[in-house]
Amino acid sequence: MVSKGKSDFTLPRGATGFFRSKDGPLPETELRAFRAALYAAARVAGSEVGEVEERGYPRTFHTATVIGREGESTVLCHAHHPWVAFAKARRDWYRGEDFLSPPPWAHAFTNAGFTVLSSERLATPLSDVDTSVLTQGEWRQVRFYGITTLGGVLFNAWD
Repeated sequence: MVSKGKSDFTLPRGATGFFRSKDGPLPETELRAFRAALYAAARVAGSEVGEVEERGYPRTFHTATVIGREGESTVLCHAHHPWVAFAKARRDWYRGEDFLSPPPWAHAFTNAGFTVLSSERLATPLSDVDTSVLTQGEWRQVRFYGITTLGGVLFNAWD
């Protein structure tokens, strides 16, 4: 675990998608809000929205594409916290090296109340993140799947 003084990113409850019934339900990022931000971003980019896929268990994120002159961009939205990331391709889980830098039109998500995570942030080693909220069960999953980065913890499909 990392002390709060060492990290500028603290994992909140629900970041991994796991919850304990005694803690109550996890927060939800509304798909409707993500869609609205996605369409605003596509307008800014002079592009159009492709497929939007709502998160399905056990994934922790919604997925969408924005299609423009430069090709297709994969956009991820965390299901429990308003975090947006950009990836090289659509997958069920990601590691730190699978993320891309946000495109110039990513500010549309920020304007809609989302936090856009950079590829550098998502590649942050877990040893540099405040993980004090993770339970023993979550740590077992992290170790089992060999997750070593913040992005791997946030955008995953645990079994």
